[in-house]
Amino acid sequence: MLPTSSSVFERLWFSPLRRAGILGINSRNIEYIFPGNPRELFPQVDNKLKTKEIARSIDIPFPETYGVIRFQNEVKQLPEMIAGKDSFVLKPVGGSGGSGIVVISDVKSENDYRKPSGKRLSIGDLDYHVHNILSGMFSISGQSDVAFVEETVTFDPVFDEITYLGVPDLRVIIYRGVPIMAMLRLPSKASDGKANLHKGGLGVGIDIATGKTLEGIQYNRYVEVHPDTDKALRDRTIPHWPKILGIAAKLGDHTDFAYLGIDIVLDQEKGPLLLEMNARPGLSIQIANKAGLLTRLEKVDAANPRDIKTASDKIEFARSSFATG
Repeated sequence: MLPTSSSVFERLWFSPLRRAGILGINSRNIEYIFPGNPRELFPQVDNKLKTKEIARSIDIPFPETYGVIRFQNEVKQLPEMIAGKDSFVLKPVGGSGGSGIVVISDVKSENDYRKPSGKRLSIGDLDYHVHNILSGMFSISGQSDVAFVEETVTFDPVFDEITYLGVPDLRVIIYRGVPIMAMLRLPSKASDGKANLHKGGLGVGIDIATGKTLEGIQYNRYVEVHPDTDKALRDRTIPHWPKILGIAAKLGDHTDFAYLGIDIVLDQEKGPLLLEMNARPGLSIQIANKAGLLTRLEKVDAANPRDIKTASDKIEFARSSFATG
């Protein structure tokens, strides 16, 4: 006999993972995303250009956009957009998980563009890729999309020893405006210089209180050193940590999403820049931190709203409540 829906729910509710405070994908969706993230607002975060508009409205810095291509007949404008640029990033507006992103780290000539891996692309290759973006090949919905060209971030040299070719970034999970968990994402040879965990990048947990790195994971397995540099991942201090928490809390206060992932990159000269927001952030961050999101979510819910009213309150609450040490 098939189990009733209530018995299935009870088994999930009292599962060992839940008792340990681990948030599963079903719980994330049913208990936090569906009720806390209104579906009609998803375009604000699924569309990277709209995300930039939100950031601009509240004075949060982000990488410069060089140009936008909305229609197939505008692809011919690409050479003009990238003329004189030593590097740039080509992205789909509605892409997800790094799909469709092409990073050009070195321009040798008007028809010789180099990826971080050293692979050469021609202007024809880039045109073809833009056409694929516009056709919706990389979009979340599978519908037609928009392409844009963005500046390449010169990442902070603090990460030189623990990254491979590409640009590392930071993921901060916020709930009701409170930063509850964070992770450093590092490119690797396996990920082709992209900081995406599902492509082979590394995730490194971060102590919310201090901004120091914790455990590292690759393919959901713990690693102590970066596989391509053989340098230790733990006990590295993230620069601008108070400012990073401030950006996350500010975005939480100025959007109507209860549960949100904030992706930030550290530029050597400009400091923290917003890359994008994610209304369905992944759950591997719990593995990197050796801590469950559910425990922290419930702690925020149990707090007196008057005690975590302002962004400063929320940051202080996070640092005092979720310290690792």
